[in-house]
Amino acid sequence: MTGQQLTPKIFACRQSIKLAEKIAKQYGAELGNVKVTPFSDGEFQPAFEESVRGRRVFIIGSTNPPGDNLMEMLLMLDAAKRASARHITAVMPYFGWARQDRKDKPRVAIGAKMVANLLQTAGATRIMTMDLHADQIQGFFEKPVDHLYASTIFLPYIKSLNLDNLTIASPDMGGSKRAYAYSKYLESDVVICYKQRTKANVIGHMELIGNVEGKNVILADDMIDTGGTLAKAAEIMMERGAKSVRAICTHPILSGGAYEKIQNSKLTELIVSDTIPLKQEISKIKVVSCAPLFADVMDKVQNNTSISDQFLM
Repeated sequence: MTGQQLTPKIFACRQSIKLAEKIAKQYGAELGNVKVTPFSDGEFQPAFEESVRGRRVFIIGSTNPPGDNLMEMLLMLDAAKRASARHITAVMPYFGWARQDRKDKPRVAIGAKMVANLLQTAGATRIMTMDLHADQIQGFFEKPVDHLYASTIFLPYIKSLNLDNLTIASPDMGGSKRAYAYSKYLESDVVICYKQRTKANVIGHMELIGNVEGKNVILADDMIDTGGTLAKAAEIMMERGAKSVRAICTHPILSGGAYEKIQNSKLTELIVSDTIPLKQEISKIKVVSCAPLFADVMDKVQNNTSISDQFLM
């Protein structure tokens, strides 16, 4: 039997074990066995408990902080490489450290490029991820990158709401391309929030460009961290006469007091995917799983078929 005919192996990093189980179930396989041995100083050693020689290996793990999540992915990639896996795909639903995609001030690192180098050096022969913070991060890799879009899972949910006078909003200028893509598919209007930050995660000033009076507004963003931007945007839009304000955010980082901020905000609902596990459940957060999307694309990669039908926009 040749390597091409061997069934792939799917493994999970600990931070993404629940999502990986869903993906494996959708794929029609079981997760492979990985044993992680901890050391008393915090170091750990992952080990595959089954052969991967000559196989295509999918290693599923988001690399959101703390740094142990990224380190676990790197160690598992290296282990697969040294165990003679034929193809090694790093399936990273959330690509951490992506906000550092350029030098926006002197004497800073380009963290996303550094992470790309680490992944390739560790052994990744392919990268699979969703809604990168900046599309150009794909260019940091010399290996193939499957960049998926959460619109594939969010658009059916939005359409199921049957909202009239729908308007798509971008919470900042940088997200305008995403907002216009959603609006084109949904045939809706677009408004944009213009914000100025005093420092990271702190908004100094925000203005609304466009009319939201009498509209059901949906804010579209790739991630939500502290929740300050969305809460502020929802407040301004409701003051300007919006009927309702919802938000769709692919990656629910939700750090600091984000959960309380969202629950107390003017948002009707926050729709997120499960790229990052929620730390707590609140009534305003709705989770739409990305597992079927990743399972389908993994199957297409395994069978060397096109994945272009997964791009709704």
